Amino acid sequence: MTTARASAALAEPVERVGRGWTAALSLANGAIWVGWFGPLQILLASQAGDFAPGSGMSKETMLAWVTGAGAVVSLLANPFFGALSDRTTARWGRRTPWIVAGAAGGALSLLLLAGAGGLWTMTLGWCLVQLTLNAAFAAVTAAVPDRVPRLQRGSVGGWLGAAQILGVVGGTGLATAAGGVGAGYTACAVFTVVGVLPYVLRYEDLRLAPEDRSPWSWRGFLASFWLSPRRHPDLAWAWLTRFLINLSNSLVLLYLLYYLRDRLHYSDPDQGVLVLTAVNSLTLMATVVAGGAWSDRVGRRKPFVVWSGVLMAVATAALSGWQTWPGAVVASALLGIGFGVFTSVDFALMTDVLPKALDRGKDLGVINVANALPQVAAPVLAAPIVTYLGGYRVLYLVAAVIGLAGAVLVGRIRGVA
Repeated sequence: MTTARASAALAEPVERVGRGWTAALSLANGAIWVGWFGPLQILLASQAGDFAPGSGMSKETMLAWVTGAGAVVSLLANPFFGALSDRTTARWGRRTPWIVAGAAGGALSLLLLAGAGGLWTMTLGWCLVQLTLNAAFAAVTAAVPDRVPRLQRGSVGGWLGAAQILGVVGGTGLATAAGGVGAGYTACAVFTVVGVLPYVLRYEDLRLAPEDRSPWSWRGFLASFWLSPRRHPDLAWAWLTRFLINLSNSLVLLYLLYYLRDRLHYSDPDQGVLVLTAVNSLTLMATVVAGGAWSDRVGRRKPFVVWSGVLMAVATAALSGWQTWPGAVVASALLGIGFGVFTSVDFALMTDVLPKALDRGKDLGVINVANALPQVAAPVLAAPIVTYLGGYRVLYLVAAVIGLAGAVLVGRIRGVA
């Protein structure tokens, strides 16, 4: 491997990536989401139902403890492994070793979960799944600013977003169709490994030259995770807008079942959630790739993020003011349209405000905290609102205001059009 080739790891990419590269990376991304959402949607809940009797806690409480522990691991693991991949000088490149190790480790962790015998082994297995698959996910995400020129990132981000949605659906389908908890985990494990192979076997990664790597110290490594808003204001505003819009979306989804049952008095709330999820997914899929490609074509990001955020806020407000089943269906469709555009274009915007090529993986890992943290914050905020401060009408009005604030604050980003 030549030094010229190695130094390309830190260069701003100018050569457009082909459809094959995008498809292979999207498949790898979807495979990681299969490994996450087969357990999250089906398998962990089934195990909690099996292990809860005699444990002194309900299945809901057990599931909350397991997924909560995994969420904490996820928050820490993504930026940590992103930073490690930034420093990797292996002959196979900066990102590929972590995609391989993360997918293989995730598969083994899923198999460990398949043999779990109680709360502690289930918790350990799920934390290991989060640890390892976040290593792979951090590397997959960082491959985009490594290889994709700025005016193609919206389109590539759209395909990654589509793969994410299909991964959620595919993981749920595999877990359901496999015919048992053990078989479900095995199916997800196999797909997770197989799904990353086309990318890691066919496409050569960029190698970082040892002389380009910054000197190592624990103090410097840990300090690097703090990204000063004063020094990097565009990154700080972009992080905050993503956090607020994701928090708004998490507040909408958290109590959707209870909203249908207790507020709308819908006859079959379980089926209602399924219908709304399907409507949301269809409209999201319809816009996630198109929105990113359109953003690339016009060479602008902020207007797409602003107006998708505004549309989502309007849809959320509809859940507060138009509390009927048709209103919920319309709101779900609008939320899907808005979140589809936001998913692809905001990803491209984030890659455009990264401070240094040397820290792309770590910085994207810090940015990804804005995706995971709202899932932790939403229950803390929502529970007292629903219980003491006005119920679902106030909850969705608060969520709409939070989302609208996120959309408006995009205007504070100066370095991106």
